[in-house]
Amino acid sequence: MVSHEDLAVRTLGPCRIDSPLAERLVARETTQHSVVEEDRILFDDTISMAGGRGLPVEQLPSLEPGGPRKRIYFDPAKTRVGIVTCGGLCPGLNDVIRGLVLELSRHYGVRRIVGFRNGYRGFVPRYGEDVVDLTPEVVMHIDDEGGTILGTSRGEQDPDEIVDALERLNINILFVIGGDGTIRGAMDVVRVVGERGLKVAVVGIPKTIDNDIPYIDQSFGFQTAMAEATKSIHAASVEARSAPGGIGLVKLMGRHSGFIACYATLAKDDADYVLIPEVPFALDGERGLLQHLRRRVQERGHAVVVVAEGAGQEYIEGEEPGRDASGNVRFGDIGRLLRKRIVEHLDAHGVENNVRYFDPSYAIRSVPANPFDSAYCLRLAHAAVHAAMAGRTEVIVARRRRRFVHMPMPLAVSRRNHVDPLGDLWLSVLEATGQPVRFE
Repeated sequence: MVSHEDLAVRTLGPCRIDSPLAERLVARETTQHSVVEEDRILFDDTISMAGGRGLPVEQLPSLEPGGPRKRIYFDPAKTRVGIVTCGGLCPGLNDVIRGLVLELSRHYGVRRIVGFRNGYRGFVPRYGEDVVDLTPEVVMHIDDEGGTILGTSRGEQDPDEIVDALERLNINILFVIGGDGTIRGAMDVVRVVGERGLKVAVVGIPKTIDNDIPYIDQSFGFQTAMAEATKSIHAASVEARSAPGGIGLVKLMGRHSGFIACYATLAKDDADYVLIPEVPFALDGERGLLQHLRRRVQERGHAVVVVAEGAGQEYIEGEEPGRDASGNVRFGDIGRLLRKRIVEHLDAHGVENNVRYFDPSYAIRSVPANPFDSAYCLRLAHAAVHAAMAGRTEVIVARRRRRFVHMPMPLAVSRRNHVDPLGDLWLSVLEATGQPVRFE
């Protein structure tokens, strides 16, 4: 259970500098009667959870709200900022970069902002990566493009070398945009910064297209990815209905969490089966997937199967999984295996079949953010800048219960967010597809 101590936010010291946004905050207080510094957001969201702790209200675990402060830690005129993007591509990366630069320059008056190329390796001299000067003119229209203008890479780098680069360039604030591996790397940077007695704020904007960061409403780029995935499900349905024994098979992203597969299926109600990592399934046997799929094709003439990439990995044989540069296990291709097994099963039972396989993973993650994610990315960038200028460090900015909050990095990587097999999302998927509760 998350405790009050787990939610404590680190800060570099007291804020003694008047914020350029102070006048705006005073105006807001006169209409809303609230001061962001004094407000707290309860972590628990039900009466039973809060009541079960047996604590008075003022002692319940709570999160520090995001937003501008009247007084800030860093002097904007003397502040130098670094930005880095790490890990796989995700819609909205350029939107976040643009939002950071515009908020820093327009509202705080920070003029020295640089981007580090190709992830954490951009800090390390042996890679020969130069920094990029980021100005409002440079970033003005980058939100029209997918990917990241800074480039990205996977894999750990020596945190001492990263902090060496921060010292050489006199960086006071570092924004890191990435997933759980990136956030863990940022925590190592914070540790070295502390060991050297430096005053450098490290603030994260969590990025995971799979939506598997815990305790937050949603990660940026997920809405875009889900919307793009529906196009492949629709195409698979059209192909399946247009051929005798047609079967559309769509593999979507989701290494450990099946959120994209679930939400895309609900948004485009064409799928007959959804397979996700959180719900094991049997392929063979009278109550297995293959037998059920064969009956469905014989009865209706077609079917659509949606599978998350991390589902059914226990069926992948003869492939050494290996690991990528970030240490993630390289999964076998469950889509290709399912296609092979489906064809073999239907052929063995004399059922005509035409299987069409779709794998839109790279096409989905490289597109520009849709309007929802663009707005969300901008608000995350604003919250990140406010947190950093106020001296917060080793935190991510995120939205929880529709409120922007500061969340300690250790909590953000303490576990993964999963689809609950007993929750209402999976129940909705079962209702939409009509598939059995389990294949066994």
